[in-house]
Amino acid sequence: MTQTLGVCYYPEHWPEAQWAEDAARMVETGLSWVRIGEFAWSRMEPSPDQLELDWLDRAIAVLGTAGLKVIIGTPTATPPRWMLDKHPDMLAVDAEGRPRKFGSRRHYSFSHEGYRAECRRIVTILAERYGKNPHVAAWQTDNEYGCHDTVLSYAQSDTEAFRNWLAQKYQSPEALNRAWGNIFWSMDYASFDDIDLPNLTVTEANPSHMLAYRRFASDMVVAFNRIQTDVLRKYTDAPLIHNYMGRITEFDHYAVGDDLDIASWDSYPIGFLSDRLEGSADHKARFLRQGDPDMQAFHHDLYRAVGKGRWWVMEQQPGPVNWAPYNPAPLPGMMRLWAWEAFAHGAETVCYFRWRQAPFAQEQMHAGLLRPDSAAAPALAEAATVAQELQSLPALHQATAPVALVFDYASAWAWDVQPQGADFDYFRLCFAFYRGLRQAGLSIDILPPDTADLSAYKLVLAPGLLSISDPLKSALGRFEGTALIGPRSNSKTPELEIPIPMPPALDGLETTVSLVESLPPDCSVTLQDGGCFKHWFEHLEGSADVVKRTSSGLPALVRAGGLHYLAGWPDAETLLSLLSELANAQGITTTRLPEGLRIRDTASHRFYINYAPEPLSHDGHTIAPADVLWVERR
Repeated sequence: MTQTLGVCYYPEHWPEAQWAEDAARMVETGLSWVRIGEFAWSRMEPSPDQLELDWLDRAIAVLGTAGLKVIIGTPTATPPRWMLDKHPDMLAVDAEGRPRKFGSRRHYSFSHEGYRAECRRIVTILAERYGKNPHVAAWQTDNEYGCHDTVLSYAQSDTEAFRNWLAQKYQSPEALNRAWGNIFWSMDYASFDDIDLPNLTVTEANPSHMLAYRRFASDMVVAFNRIQTDVLRKYTDAPLIHNYMGRITEFDHYAVGDDLDIASWDSYPIGFLSDRLEGSADHKARFLRQGDPDMQAFHHDLYRAVGKGRWWVMEQQPGPVNWAPYNPAPLPGMMRLWAWEAFAHGAETVCYFRWRQAPFAQEQMHAGLLRPDSAAAPALAEAATVAQELQSLPALHQATAPVALVFDYASAWAWDVQPQGADFDYFRLCFAFYRGLRQAGLSIDILPPDTADLSAYKLVLAPGLLSISDPLKSALGRFEGTALIGPRSNSKTPELEIPIPMPPALDGLETTVSLVESLPPDCSVTLQDGGCFKHWFEHLEGSADVVKRTSSGLPALVRAGGLHYLAGWPDAETLLSLLSELANAQGITTTRLPEGLRIRDTASHRFYINYAPEPLSHDGHTIAPADVLWVERR
């Protein structure tokens, strides 16, 4: 499939006389797609049942006639003010019992039946009107599920929906009491109607209760999205998409993706560096204007898995944003680099956000391809360059990577509920393993936790899995390569209890975790051959072969054949060395890349991606700062 570029556009923000000129400039730049409509409910329906869609008809016609393919975003992320008059209890409520009020966006609870019905109604209206429109080539459901901490809600509608969810799952209060261990602290329930949401308790709520609530909250997102996809499937054959976010783990993206055709995400590398990623001051200073070298790639590979191979970037940062603690401008070349990195990881389309910088409201400090006065912003020329380069490069096709990393949303919920260490975070753990593989020059595939076949890979990593699913356990039993499990993998039941037999309970691996420790940031467990564990360490007992030991002689890495179990969280240098050793033992060639340089292999090309602010050399190539170079693979 040919790679393409697009842009996000808001015709309701600009004079109608300007639309044709904007569309012509988009086409002249080399853009193929334009996303509209996702925040325009108040203009589509200014009062209940008063539809005003003629302006949208004309906007689609203008854009489509110019040669652009239109993506319609359903407007359900921004219900208009009159909606609260009809449904005053639709607002989400935070953990402290405060309503999330009108005045910005995403002001709804996913479980509210009245608001769900309103969403079904407006999506049906749009689908009936535009489902067969020749200019409408894709649909986006809602916008950025989970943004602004909006998955977890504690409204009355959530309480009622949670009780119903529990009744369906457990069938009886007695079964729920057994599953949750409610004999502890006399927490037994006689009726599902007695069960509240797990907030505002005197001390921590039952962890099984909290994890059940997290599963429920995720299911509400899935159900909310399915309402829209069920409607759209009746009226259009165009692909259905949602635009996910970076480091949002509050709902199961794989489950949402099962109802969609394409996964997409909104990539803001510089904003994410300061806003949602751990790192030293030196690291953040070095990549201040480029973003972290691995953050974007991780999500590219994750959403490729969520989309079962089909994925886009729906919003690409074009310059300074408005929402991060600090908002520096990208280095020249980064808007081109970010696009090409996405294409190297399999993106079909990269859409820049946004066409023109808004001179009003919350996002007026967010750059666009154009300035507010319609003069070109720096990103416009870089977008045009990418469009020109796409014309000269054959379509890119993905190759199966030699290494796979299993990523599981339920594990993120579990370790958020019961971290056992103040800095234990599932995303952070998985990202550390991913970064180590990238530093070793490897391409990676990310796999869901129910993967049943690992035969395409030589090395598979599964750190921190709450519990190993039956399909994955069977796949590991058949796997002929090297598998690295742990730390903390298969350590709890799906209800968040310690299982018997004790973890990790992996067939053929005679080892048991007898004790776990979480470590403060200034403490570590040193290893005999150098390096250390940080954050987390497990005491192992049993007869499995010991590959590495701590300085005090305790097992640090054990194995049975190709199945390995890691007893701690290695520091970055130790992890890089370990991953390189395991890969090399499987015949996977590794290298130690200069800081900031990354490699991505497609079926036909190798991409060298330089996030550093200075030139870097590797494999006989010198890559300029903030630049990307591709060469044909032999």
